[in-house]
Amino acid sequence: MLMRTDPFRELDQITQRLLGGAAPGTWSRPAPMPLDAYRSGDHLVVAFDLPGVAPDAIDMDVERNVLTVKAERRPLDLAEDAQVQVAERPLGVFSRQLFLGDALDTDRIEASYDNGVLTVRIPVAEQAKPRKVAVSTSGRKAIDA
Repeated sequence: MLMRTDPFRELDQITQRLLGGAAPGTWSRPAPMPLDAYRSGDHLVVAFDLPGVAPDAIDMDVERNVLTVKAERRPLDLAEDAQVQVAERPLGVFSRQLFLGDALDTDRIEASYDNGVLTVRIPVAEQAKPRKVAVSTSGRKAIDA
């Protein structure tokens, strides 16, 4: 049996249940997933934390410049005689929507999943990349006085 060292853990769990949170070990309502987003060269990179989620339980789509990521953390496959001592990890569907600007090329999005992190790379659209503009002269010559 595991010993609990935090005397306030049970109070936190009771408070969570009273305020609408799910009981430990049960399916929870959809929750957002933490993310980091940054620009690297000609890409916007978004990293979602999805620990304990199987790769086949991740669903990602783009519609009208809205990127939607859904992931489902399923219960552990326990033996019939297993007795759960502590179950604090939330189960269920986690979701997040990001509104992407027109400056991104949503047709060329790439995604990879490694060590519980879903990394999404979105290229910057060609028309949004900085470019040099040539400056021409009017062709008039200055008059020397």
